[in-house]
Amino acid sequence: MKISSLEIENFRNYKSASVKFDGGLNVIFGDNATGKTNMLESVYMASMLHSPRTLKDKELIKIGEEKASIKVVVDKKYKKYRIDIQIDESGKKRVMIDKIPVQRAGELLGVLGVVFFSPDEMKLIKESPQERRRFMDIGLSQQQKSYFICLQRYNKLLKQKNNLLKNYNHSDHADEMLDVWDLSLAKEGAIIISKRVEYIQTLNQAANRFHKEISMQKEELKLSYETTIENFDNVEKELYQKIVASREKDKELGFSTVGPHRDDIKIEINGKDSRKYASQGQQRSIALSMKLGEVVIYKDEIGEPPVLLLDDVLSELDETRQTMLLKMTEGFQTIITTCNDFTVDCPAKIIKISNGRVVGEG
Repeated sequence: MKISSLEIENFRNYKSASVKFDGGLNVIFGDNATGKTNMLESVYMASMLHSPRTLKDKELIKIGEEKASIKVVVDKKYKKYRIDIQIDESGKKRVMIDKIPVQRAGELLGVLGVVFFSPDEMKLIKESPQERRRFMDIGLSQQQKSYFICLQRYNKLLKQKNNLLKNYNHSDHADEMLDVWDLSLAKEGAIIISKRVEYIQTLNQAANRFHKEISMQKEELKLSYETTIENFDNVEKELYQKIVASREKDKELGFSTVGPHRDDIKIEINGKDSRKYASQGQQRSIALSMKLGEVVIYKDEIGEPPVLLLDDVLSELDETRQTMLLKMTEGFQTIITTCNDFTVDCPAKIIKISNGRVVGEG
């Protein structure tokens, strides 16, 4: 899988830009605040239909303009796709695949697979479990549309149940309604937990392999899925029992306290919990290893690798580790941003950006 071309209009600081990418390494080069990350953001939008940097889509439109557009041509193993996205001033998106309108986000998933890394991704290690659940959900949803649909159903049910718990004392037949929600939540939640456990077990092997290389064989990375479930032979039954057992507590708190929406990833380096003890350098290395592992799992599951987007990843690495990292990306398309001259001895297409314009390719 590779992106052959990208066109953007009125997106962030770009009035208009068009660029062609090579199938291997592509380096977007330019000074700070010239639009390098914005270009990666547009590619991410074409894959996930949301920005990795803002929740308000109208912020993506260039100041003073009424709408923004993104056009991406994707070459896959057996077919070529064209993705068109328009964002109007209210933030509403219009999406087409091969000029056919798409009504739901799920229809876009899988057309263009991406794995995105930026300095902000370090929050994956030390910030709230929500960040790590989001990491799993994005990875799994891109690979398995059935997981995305199941997750949507679960979140809808959870929202309905939480609304009922908040208004429990003012609702007639509340316990009967909770019985219905709990059975459904256990069914959907069991699928989510089982898929996540399998995903993290596979990711653990791939990410540890990358982390050993990055740490010069000095550190052992271990990932494991943290959940209240103990018997994985019958996840749905145990999950339902635990949900029911927490009902009185949930009524008091006004929200559901048991289920995959409360689970986490345990991250250890040489046996120590990295969520508590990892240095900033270790956080970067762990997050990068997990992202590279995500690429491997995607390739194994789908049959071709996703596009790897690396934003400002080289600045904190010495030359040896820069070379090592870029060698790890061989075999799939990588688009990387940097403020510094690209001096790594590695074949790459250089795309120079200046003030929201592509001023050179070569």
